[in-house]
Amino acid sequence: MAMRRAAILVVDDDPDFREFIASLLESAGLEAVQASDAEEAMAAATRRRPDGAILEVALPGVSGFGVCRELRDEFGPELPILFVSGTRVGALDRTAGILIGGDDYLVKPVDPDELLARVRRLLERSRGWARPSQSDLSDREIEVLQLVAEGWSPTEIGKLLVISPKTVSSHVQRILAKLGVHTRAQAVAVAYEAGLIRVPPREVEPHVLLDARHDDLALAPGRARGSQTRHTRSTWRPDRVETVGPPRDRGVTV
Repeated sequence: MAMRRAAILVVDDDPDFREFIASLLESAGLEAVQASDAEEAMAAATRRRPDGAILEVALPGVSGFGVCRELRDEFGPELPILFVSGTRVGALDRTAGILIGGDDYLVKPVDPDELLARVRRLLERSRGWARPSQSDLSDREIEVLQLVAEGWSPTEIGKLLVISPKTVSSHVQRILAKLGVHTRAQAVAVAYEAGLIRVPPREVEPHVLLDARHDDLALAPGRARGSQTRHTRSTWRPDRVETVGPPRDRGVTV
């Protein structure tokens, strides 16, 4: 069963900024619903109940503060609302935003990682975003996704797991559907955030792993030949291996 993606209402009259935020949210496995003013925002919120909102304060016509009030009247105090602004940046503006009903306030230009972290925190507090658990994916699906995160191609993954590339692709499609995302990069981001996978440095080429395979065992990525640590076909679990760092762009196909 596919997980429902949290929908974030992004309201800003700057189309470039809206697209930037929408792309950022989508890359993190969230759904972005865009609007350029208060009227569009409320119409969009009526069509699709938002799980959170990112509001520019200085909107044409009704301000972001006004949109906040309307959203609060419609959806109550539980809806996470984050203000952003490049012009209303003073301490009084930020204080007013919080007093009016905002949960957070960021000044443009925003840092992408900081914005995502704040959105995640607000969603988790409101239960608008549920982390996927081990029960959402099968052992094989987690194993495939771990290798995708490490940068292996479908052909390489098939050789490592002794399955066909077509079967690998089928696993990937099921993973995307279950996590409610559209790309492999999004799936990796969501699974890493939930602690289902880890992404170690890839220092060993695929042929080393394949040549080293013996009795269905191969050296783990990042290990030299002769290492005592081997990568078996059993599924990695977060309680077995310590997370070593955030996901990196190591050839994950989008």
